[in-house]
Amino acid sequence: MKRILLPTDFSDNSFNAIQYALQIFKEDSCDFFILHTYTPVMISSGSMLDSDTALSLHTIAEKSAQKKMNALMDKIQSQFPNPKHSIKGQVSFNLLLTEMETLITEKNIDVVVMGTQGATGAKEVFIGTQTMYAIKKLNCPLLAVPANFDYEAPKDILFPTDFNLRKTNTYLTMLRELCNSHISRLHILNAYYGYPLNDAQLETKSFLDDYFTHTAHLFHLGKGGDVLEVIEQFQIKTKINLLVMIHNKHNFLENMLFRPVINQVVYHTQVPFLVIPSEERQ
Repeated sequence: MKRILLPTDFSDNSFNAIQYALQIFKEDSCDFFILHTYTPVMISSGSMLDSDTALSLHTIAEKSAQKKMNALMDKIQSQFPNPKHSIKGQVSFNLLLTEMETLITEKNIDVVVMGTQGATGAKEVFIGTQTMYAIKKLNCPLLAVPANFDYEAPKDILFPTDFNLRKTNTYLTMLRELCNSHISRLHILNAYYGYPLNDAQLETKSFLDDYFTHTAHLFHLGKGGDVLEVIEQFQIKTKINLLVMIHNKHNFLENMLFRPVINQVVYHTQVPFLVIPSEERQ
């Protein structure tokens, strides 16, 4: 039984991500938890609200959120009936990421599915989404679905890796299950920087070859450019339906000096992007 968290702000973008989750896991027995968080709008930053006014604003915000949640639940049940799926809605007076962290622990969540609008022009700035913050903070796999992405079964999955992953990463099973469930072809892509793989990397490559022995998989070597360019070049030649990467833990200095690859990919990808936390982040 998979347990999946679906945050929503009741926008078309978040509903698109919900639709994607319901379809990609349609053959699996799942408990879906739809979450909306709210905070009443303050009258002004300089105003002091008395307790009655504050309570009134809270009540209004709560009733409005619950009404929208009920409508969303009805819409989902109407459009995506599935006896394998249990769907529960929750509205909470809290910050989104804080409430997500709580639910991930309490409900033993397997994966979070969120919508993302990506960047605006050359400015790599997110509009109306906390997807990037969630990727950085949550120690749980997160599936980011681009706005307006029409569902496609993940028949071709791209998995860029430097072969420095831990073989004991428990979330690798999720990738294998996705491949097996959708009879997918897995493309394992390594960016070449002019240095051959060391013994540990070769051992990991052999491990992945064995781990996906019952899954159609191919190893690719991308030459020239950084990881992002290698990914983009691969997608020009081969149509993929899902991108998967492992999020390594970056220290403060690395985050200050360099943009982690995960950040860049989230901004640019046009297909759903599954981010798996490394063992150090779990």
